This record gives sequence, structure tokens and C-alpha cells, in this order.
Amino acid sequence: MKKRSEIENKYKIDTTSLFKDNNEFELALKEIENDINKISKFAGKLMDKDNLYEVLSLDENLVRRLYRLYTYAHINNDVELSINLYNEYVSKVLFFYNKYSSLSSYIVPELLENEYSVIEEKIKKDLRLKDYELSLKKIFRLKEHTLNKQEEFIISKLTTPYEAIENAYSKLKDVDLKFEKINVNGKRQELNPILYYALQENPDRKIRKDSFKKFYKGYESIINTNAELISGNVKKNNAISEVRKFNSALERALITNEIDPKVYDTLLNSINKNIYIIHKQWDVYFKALNISDPHIYDVGCPVISDYEKIYTYEEACKLILDSISVMGDEYKRIFKRAMDERWIDVFPNENKRSGGYCTNCYETHPYVVINFDGRIHEVSTITHELGHAMQYYYASKYNNFSNSDYSIFVAEVASQVNEILLNLYIINNSKDINEIKTIYANLIKQFKGSVVRQSMFAEFEKTIHESDQKGIPLSVDYLNKTYLKLNKKYYGKHIKVDKQIMYEWSRIPHFYYNFYVYQYATGYIAALKIATDLYNKKENSLENYIKFLKLGSTLDPVESLKVAGVDLTKEESFDAAFKMFDRQLDEFQKLTDKEV
Repeated sequence: MKKRSEIENKYKIDTTSLFKDNNEFELALKEIENDINKISKFAGKLMDKDNLYEVLSLDENLVRRLYRLYTYAHINNDVELSINLYNEYVSKVLFFYNKYSSLSSYIVPELLENEYSVIEEKIKKDLRLKDYELSLKKIFRLKEHTLNKQEEFIISKLTTPYEAIENAYSKLKDVDLKFEKINVNGKRQELNPILYYALQENPDRKIRKDSFKKFYKGYESIINTNAELISGNVKKNNAISEVRKFNSALERALITNEIDPKVYDTLLNSINKNIYIIHKQWDVYFKALNISDPHIYDVGCPVISDYEKIYTYEEACKLILDSISVMGDEYKRIFKRAMDERWIDVFPNENKRSGGYCTNCYETHPYVVINFDGRIHEVSTITHELGHAMQYYYASKYNNFSNSDYSIFVAEVASQVNEILLNLYIINNSKDINEIKTIYANLIKQFKGSVVRQSMFAEFEKTIHESDQKGIPLSVDYLNKTYLKLNKKYYGKHIKVDKQIMYEWSRIPHFYYNFYVYQYATGYIAALKIATDLYNKKENSLENYIKFLKLGSTLDPVESLKVAGVDLTKEESFDAAFKMFDRQLDEFQKLTDKEV
């Protein structure tokens, strides 16, 4: 792997739009250290005279500066982790952010000591408050679930101890957990999660089976500690929800994020209603693989094991730009700016963080970090992360700062829309049947991973929280049996669900994110409808989609998706996605049947 100094500058991210150099960053860091304490001087006097505007504008000023500092620090840290200076920068910014959070914790409780009519009067008298009107309304929306100043201060102080559960889980899973060695191409290697994923895609069934059993034997060895950790996390979620006067942790997670709890149940109802299509995918998939007695360790086996098309970065960019031509000239022009103006850190280098992500700074533009290696998966990663970037760009350009930060519920929609458009473009323009078949296989895999698998996780998470509320102990035996039962339901009777899969719950970090995973499923279902409409040039689909990207947080997430043509409170939206998936299965089967 190359050193960072060996990579051409045009492929490296440019953070000088944030700070021209480290000296300018350090000066800004010193200034924020001096200014953070200013927020505390208004405590107890928030509603006096013009103080409300002074506090809200100061609060915005501090947050914007902290975001800018953090963006610069963490990007430079991630692209070369061996430079300790940037790691120190990240720690310092986070320290100041936590300090700011504690010092500003009085704002919401003091606001909620009043009726909203008092706030409305202040807005009428001081029109400068108009910029914060929507944010203020959202705060009052949760008034009945907000505690008094002292109680909110205590809760803010308990944030770090609460995080200890997830931190302990991470250390247990990522540091302390050890796996057995496994034979790979005549060499003994110690199993690890990255190697495991690779081996589960190995055409050799014996390798898949061996790696599966040894991998979960590792998790079995720490299952008792994991059960205590997840039980403690569930109890924490339920306790906080009760203190804040919610009926459940699920209700708190969704209502806090402006999501109608009906969406969660609608997703699970639709999944269970369409379970036969989920089971059909396995019949189609294993028929293509010519496996007559499929086990759960076969689900990752690639349909075409010896096909791998490699793209240069420039070829990938051209392909992506062609695939988004349906999005109109303005979208495409901004998209190309990201590629040309070094918004992207492209290639892997020594000591660079793995994976990819997009982050944003309101004052500048989005930034993307990837590790491009030429495979179609990494081509998809580029368009995926730039989908995030485009939503950040539009939301920031068309909204003030307080209204630009859209909900996580819609955050994966734009990225998935781009990926689906890329796949549809290749399917309809490629003359290589193996490439087309590979893309169909990827679409099926994506639906399985984003919708089916995440829905199973969502059902498990809901079940264990409800069980704890009923006083059912979350013992190892209970967690294992519950998870195994769900696997059997989702995989169906045509796959042998090996018992070792009952330990899988203990390796899913998202169960510590408080009802997060369902959003992968809802996001993909929404994206599938939007992308299909865009590709087929359905009337007003592009206009409505761009309107959606511009919304930021000016509408609640469910309503904002309705602007783009998707209503996730209705089962028909989910059922339509399953029908599209069913058609993809049929097309894939036709391709594979031709070779029989």
C-alpha cells in the first residue's frame, strides 16, 4: 500500500476551505476555549429582555464553530491515523463540545418553563427570532417529556457513564475476543471479522462452513458477558423512557426523531405479509448456485465467483455521471464539482481509516473519504457517499443553519437512490451478461441486507425491549432462542438454519444504538421507489426529489418523504417495494436459466 506522500494531490481531500493550516486551526481552538463559558452567564435569565435571541445566536455560533473544528480535525486524523497531532485535535474538540453541552443544558428546561404562547409573543416583538422559530417549536413538541433544569443537568452528566456499556461491548468484541485459526489456501490464519466476511464469499463450501462454525464459536465464548451488556443497555433505554414519560423505548426513539411509531409496525407487518417473497429469493439464489441442500453459511456465496471488472477512478466517475444524467444538469454540475474540486479523498494509503463516509460543514461544502480499489462495490461507494453530499449541499444552501440538519431517518435515502440508479444504468446499458447478472445479484443482496436483515434486527430489538418491560429476564438462553426463532422465520424452511447463528445477536453493534436499524430498511424502500420513478422519468419525479433534498428539517421526516412521493405510514409503499424486488428476482432467474 502506498504512503500518503506517494499519492497525487488531485486524489487527496482539500481541507483548506475549513482552515488554511494547523496554525489557523489552533487559533480557532483557543478562541472557542475562551468563548464557551459565555453561554453559562444567561442561566436563570434566558427569558429576560433580549436574552433569548442572544442565547440562541450564541449557541448557534458556538455549535457552528465546533462543527468546523471537528470536521477539520477528524478528516485529517482519518486520512493518516499515525499522526498523533490530529488525534489530539479530535480529543480537544470533543472535550470542548462536551463542556459546551453541560454549560448549555439549562436552555431547553428554561424555555419549557413557559407556554409556547410566550415564545410566540417574543418572536413578534423580535423578528430576529424568526430564524429559530422552527427549532423552538420542535423543542416544545417534547415539552411533556422534558425534565426540570436540575434533572436535565443530571441526565447530561450521566451521558458518559451510560456510554460505558457500549464502550465495554466494543472493547470486548473488538479487542478481547479471540478466534481460532483456520486453514486458508494452505496457510493457518487467525480468524477475524474481515477475514470471516471474505471466507463466507469463498466458492469452497467447506471453507464457508468451517469459518462459520469457528467464527461463532468465538462469540459463544463471550456470550454470558455480552448478555449482561445488552440486558443492561435495554434496561437503561427502558428506564430513561419511563423517566421521560414515554410508553416504551421504541416510542421515545421514534417520537424524539419526529417519526410516527406507526412506521415501525407498518414495516414489520409488511415484512411478515411478504415473507414468501423473501423465501423465494433463496430458491432463486440457490438454484443459480446449484446448491440443493443450502445452509445458512451458503447465503454469502457469490453467483459468479470468477468475474471481477476493475475500473480506474476516472472510468468510475464517468460511469457514475452517466448514471445520474436523469437528475438534471444542476445536480450533475454540483456532483462533478465534488470530483474536480477535491471534496473527495480517493485512494487507500498507509494508516488511513478503512471504509467510507461523508461529512459536512455548513460554511463550506461536504467532504467524502473513501478507499477506492477499482471494484464495482467501490464505484457504488463513490456514488453512495456523493448522494449524502448532495443532500448536505442542498439542505445547507436552502436553509439557515438551525434548519439544515435533516433527520437520520431520511439520511440514507439520497445515497441509496444514487446506488440504485447506478445499478439500473448498468443493467440497461451493459452488453456483458456476466456484468448484468452480477448487478442483479448485487441488487438482491442489497435488498436482503438493507430490508430483510435489518427488519429482522428491528424485530429482535423490539421484542427484547418489550420483554424487559414485562419483567422477562434477558438471559443467554432467552436471547439465543429468540434470535434463532427469528432466523428460522426469515430464512424459511428451504435453508438449514444452523444453530450457531443464535449467537449472531452478540456481534451486532447497532443493538446499542437505540432503535436505529429499522431506518436502513425504510430508507432503502423509499429510495427504491424514488430511483425507479426517476429512472422511468415519471412526471414531476425529479422536481419533487430536488424539493425533498432542499427541505433540511423544515418538515418532519415522514412528511418530507411524501414530497418525494413515498408515504411510509402506508403498507402499500412497502408492498410496492416487495413487488419490485419480486420482479428483480424473476429477471435474475431468467438470466441464470439461460445458462442451464
